[in-house]
Formats: sequence, C-alpha cells, structure tokens
Amino acid sequence: MAKKIRLGILGGGGDSLIGILHRVASQINDNYEIVGAVFNPKFEDNLAFAKEIDVPTDRIYKDFDTFIAEEMKLPADKRIQVCSVLTPNFLHFPMAKKLLENGFSVICEKPMTTTYNEAKILQATLEKARTVFAVTHTYTGYPMVRQMREMIKSGALGNIQKVDVRYYQGWLNPVIHDKAKRASTWRLDPEKAGISCCMGDIGVHAFNMIEFTTGMKVKSILADLNYLYEDNKMDIDGTVLVRFDGNAKGVLRSSQIATGEENGLAIAIYGDKGGFRWEQENPNYLYVMSDDKPLQVYKPGHAYNSELSLSGTKLPPGHPEGIFDSMANIYLGVAKAIRGQKYNDGEFPTMMDGVRGLNFIESTVASHKNGNTWIKLD
Repeated sequence: MAKKIRLGILGGGGDSLIGILHRVASQINDNYEIVGAVFNPKFEDNLAFAKEIDVPTDRIYKDFDTFIAEEMKLPADKRIQVCSVLTPNFLHFPMAKKLLENGFSVICEKPMTTTYNEAKILQATLEKARTVFAVTHTYTGYPMVRQMREMIKSGALGNIQKVDVRYYQGWLNPVIHDKAKRASTWRLDPEKAGISCCMGDIGVHAFNMIEFTTGMKVKSILADLNYLYEDNKMDIDGTVLVRFDGNAKGVLRSSQIATGEENGLAIAIYGDKGGFRWEQENPNYLYVMSDDKPLQVYKPGHAYNSELSLSGTKLPPGHPEGIFDSMANIYLGVAKAIRGQKYNDGEFPTMMDGVRGLNFIESTVASHKNGNTWIKLD
C-alpha cells in the first residue's frame, strides 16, 4: 500500500464543524496522516487542541508564516504534501497563494477567495506551481450526484431545457433581527466574509451544482438579493435567473433566513427526454422522471450505477452514506491526483470551479446593484 499522504491543516480547531468534517473525511479512505497544523490563532489553544485529537505537537506551529518556514526546512520526503485551508474567507487567498508558491498542494474551503481578481491571481499561481488544488464543494462527492452527472453526460436527459436549484437554510434568522448580533457575526462582515454572505456561502454551492451535474456553463445571470435591514451590508437571501447557450434557462434560489430550514440543497434538471431530481437532506435517492414511464429511483451501491458513482460508495446498498463520506470522496480524488494515479475529472472540484464561483458571486452582487440587470459571466 502507498505511504499515507502528509497532510497539514490551517484552521478548523475547537468546535469547528468544518474542522471535524475535513479531519474525518481525510481518514475515511486511509490515504492521509495529519502531521502538522495551525488549528487556532492562539498558540496555547493550538497545542491543547492538537493534544485533544491526538496529533503530535512537534509540528504544531504558532502561526502560518512559521508553518511555511519550518516545513520548508524539512527534506521533501518529510515535508507536508498537501494543506487544507479551513480558515475564515479572507485568509483563503493569502494562505493558498503562499502554499502554492512554496510547492504545496492545497485543499481549500469555499469560497476560494473573496474576490474574482484574487481567484484569477491564484489560478495563475497554480499554473506556475503545477501542484494539485481542490475546492471543497462537498456535495459533488455524493454518489447520486455523481450518478446524475454521468447519466447526463451519456445523454439520458437529451437536451437540457430547464434547471431549478435551491439552497435554503434558516440559521441566520435568529441573528439578523438582532442589531448587536448581526454586527458581530463574521459572515456579515465584508472585511472577513468578502462581498457576499448568502451567495458567497451557499449560493455558490448551488451554482457549482448546476455546472457540475449538467456539464454546461452558465453564460449570464440576473440577480435580486435581499439585505433585509439598511445597516446590513451583506446579502442574506436571493433569487438568480441563469441562462446557458441556446434556449436552456434556469433559476437559483438561496436563503439563510428561510425560517425552519436546515440544509435544504435540492436540484431538478429537465431535458427533452426526461428529468432528474435530488435533495441533499435525502441524498441516497436520485429520482428519474419521464413523460412515458413510471418514476424511477436510483440508489447508491448497485451495479447499475456508473463507475464514478460506485467509486464513491463505501457501503452496501441500503446503508445510508452522508456528508462525511461525500467530503471523503473529494479527499480520495485529491490523493489520486497527488500520487499521479488515474482519476475521473468529476472526483474533486478544481481551481477552475473556484474561479467560476467567484465570478458568479461578484456578478450576482453587481446585477442586483445595477438594478437587476443581466450580467455576462467570463
């Protein structure tokens, strides 16, 4: 068996949900070993957390600059190979850029950067570095999402006519109506979160889901965003009309003030031969619809599924697979790329997905501010 890939982690300490998700995902397929980290801004907390999760403390560094400096002193066969960037949004770009410039591969949380210009700079940096870069659009790792992608690629739906994707959460509802709370939440602070809250945090997942599953690029968008209060600088809800080449059109609905909603990502895709529907909160069911046949339901683990779907399935049919497994499938794809092994281009979102995402985020904000006008995506 190949040696485990040496993994470093930036951020994700304490009770961070995203930290737990990445750490568990990295362990599921036995490909990675966490050997170094800066989990927390305070060094004492950093060390304490490393001990708590049983990570050796000899390569727990006081800050990011020390992380880079000390790792670069090590021989190549000891140095960290890939680093997961799990920090708040505003730190993604400087950290990812410096990691690439020093020859590290990167697994980066989304949004990849806080501006489209930063994303293009990072893309140019990767082209020089020639390492591996993944953006963790987690939901692309679900077996039934991958099955949908492969079936569309094979022509199962014919020509795509309509796409309807929504991502509804309600967690900001108790926050947004309290002036003190909305002023102290980092996701509502442009200095830390970037230009957008809702579209930057979850709308970009919905956008990525459209392009990942259909294989089509969104050509233009028209957005209507909701800020709810005059003193709130960040969108917390919005609707986006999307256009593709030809006559295909769609709608993207995203909200963090959808009272009572949990993590309601769902997508429906309609072609001239049939339709697909999938929901993240019930991820093991891909609904296949037709004008002249009964409703079909595809489930993971069965031989009728595609190779890409089956490679991301770890349990026999009837055993639920969830978000940890989905993220783990992305880590598995990155491991193959780092080792130079053959992999399907749907196994992990790439730098280009990150660049497209930032283009989408900035365009939605511009469309809204311009009076709900159509904006072309690059």
